[in-house]
Amino acid sequence: MKFENKTILITGASSGIGKQLAKQLAIENCRLVISARRENLLEELNQTLTQYNNQIFSVKCDVADKNDVAETHQKILDRFGIIDVAILNAGVAVQEDVLKFNSQNAEKTFGANFFGIVYWIEKLLPEFLNRNDGCIVGVSSLADNRGYSKSGSYCASKAAASIYLEGLRLELKKYGIKVITVKPGFVKSEMTDANKFHMPFLMETDEAAKVIINGIKKEKRIIQFPWQTVLLSKLAGMVPGKIYDRIGEKYQ
Repeated sequence: MKFENKTILITGASSGIGKQLAKQLAIENCRLVISARRENLLEELNQTLTQYNNQIFSVKCDVADKNDVAETHQKILDRFGIIDVAILNAGVAVQEDVLKFNSQNAEKTFGANFFGIVYWIEKLLPEFLNRNDGCIVGVSSLADNRGYSKSGSYCASKAAASIYLEGLRLELKKYGIKVITVKPGFVKSEMTDANKFHMPFLMETDEAAKVIINGIKKEKRIIQFPWQTVLLSKLAGMVPGKIYDRIGEKYQ
């Protein structure tokens, strides 16, 4: 896949992986749409990127708000007329404690991590199907394989995203539409900075963005990294429940 002269959307572009993706894609001679909730950070990024690319469009959007997604989608079409690649990267992570259980944590997490993907796909698909072309890149996580302590909603939302994207990939292949699932391990960002536990094989954000961009160019079905965390996640997925529980109890 070549990015030249394509319109590429990045959600969650104000920080972390999304921000680095925007910086690296800005030099690809493409029309770039950067979107996020935090308008001030988005504008700062926009000012930085325009020195490399004069076809940058920044637009505020909360992916968990269906109406906001619809309005943002129309703004992009009004500006560029088309979206070729949608990198649906926006997400949140809320550390949970059963002693302070609150269903709003789950609603917030699923709103961004799962429905934030679904709402965008709902707007993208009609035009993609009409053209028999387009690429959907959904960012999930290697944490989609099990329920980790204090991260139940996060793991569940990422598992839902991964399974949803997998089914969609199979269905859309005959229409010429590509669906790519991105599964990072630990990547240094505002989100992971809040974690109070050891994060093995923590990657720098710019390196993670390079891996993702290269994977999209190669049209991989699944982009997962780093390999050490991929291996650990596969092993964790094979551990019997009783043993997994015993190990997990030690890290409460």
